[in-house]
Amino acid sequence: MAKEKKNTYTGTGHRKTSVARVTLTPGTGKVTVNGKDVREYLPFEVLVMDLMQPLEMTNTAEMFDVDAKVKGGGFQGQTGAIRLGITRALLQYDSTTPADSENSYRKVLKSAGMITRDSRKKERKKPGLKKARRAPQFSKR
Repeated sequence: MAKEKKNTYTGTGHRKTSVARVTLTPGTGKVTVNGKDVREYLPFEVLVMDLMQPLEMTNTAEMFDVDAKVKGGGFQGQTGAIRLGITRALLQYDSTTPADSENSYRKVLKSAGMITRDSRKKERKKPGLKKARRAPQFSKR
């Protein structure tokens, strides 16, 4: 069991109100989210492509099996959280391999903006307004 633990890489990702715990294990490229296949869990192919970006950029899509446990939010937020989790797990894997600054995953992922957490959240509703910024229609009379 300890040997298998050594070959797993974990990363946590956050986006909007979603939190994802991602585990990468050496494998064939199988991606599961909350125990289901990724294409079964996510309703749109665009979201699946978005989720797979870090693996494709680093040419590791066929190298790792991805297991993600995600909570909260909607599909868009969950996809962003899983993507950040995969990125962080890849960086953890990269730090264990021999240093080669030319082919560093960090350099590739950083230039694509994958490492930075997207901190945008829904703005709260203010009193007297219909939504966060939407004011009621003005009536002269």
